[in-house]
Amino acid sequence: MKRKSLSYQTWTCITRKIQRIRQVQTPTFSGYLSLIQIQEVSEPQIWDFNGEKITVCQKGYQWLSILPGKEDYCITAMFNEHRQIDLWYIDMIAAQGTDTEGIPWFDDLYLDLIVRPDGTILEDDRDELEEALRQGNITRQQFELADRTCSKLKEELLSDLKSFQSFTYQCKSFVTE
Repeated sequence: MKRKSLSYQTWTCITRKIQRIRQVQTPTFSGYLSLIQIQEVSEPQIWDFNGEKITVCQKGYQWLSILPGKEDYCITAMFNEHRQIDLWYIDMIAAQGTDTEGIPWFDDLYLDLIVRPDGTILEDDRDELEEALRQGNITRQQFELADRTCSKLKEELLSDLKSFQSFTYQCKSFVTE
């Protein structure tokens, strides 16, 4: 299992950024929000999504990470230079916390959902989840947690994309105020 930080230091293509992290407690959200404004990159990052090339990391882009305090997932909304959401990347997670500097982290359970604004949902890295179980890197309970969380997200949070998009923009407003 990999521990990931909302600082996204592993994205070495980002050479300059501004980041705001905020803990939020409202009736609609409780947890951590992180907004990264990407100012410089060594090279843009482009993903192939169902045969379509999608830029996810480039100068002028923003990433909003939404880490709900009592949930088993972390959402990263990737905004283009026009401040429109190009995609959501949702990690299934086993645990979360903050490091000694107050930066939120989570333990990644390999399985991810990639969601496009048109409603297309792609399940990603299930093979990595299954391999992690086979190799003993995760427990059967963690495997089932990832699977259950993925199904729950598709059935609930992602079933109303307009509402999900509104929730994302509301969370962004909490961290930009």
